[in-house]
Amino acid sequence: MIFYESPMRLVKTLNDLATYFGADRQCSVSRELTKMFEENKRGSLQEVAAYFSQKTVKGEIVLVVEGFNGKRIEYEQVGDGE
Repeated sequence: MIFYESPMRLVKTLNDLATYFGADRQCSVSRELTKMFEENKRGSLQEVAAYFSQKTVKGEIVLVVEGFNGKRIEYEQVGDGE
């Protein structure tokens, strides 16, 4: 899956994806492609979220997330179920 993401939402998006797809799902975040300050970070959703939460993120961001890997994630439904 490929996403074009805002720098202001990047960490929240990575954390949300980790919640629903699993923290160990692999991803790549590329920032400022084809420019002088290009940056690429690869790893699990959890690792990459932790990395970008420690810095100020600017520029255009492309997020690539690994497809379904056969593991199902169980999560508790939010709400009263009515």
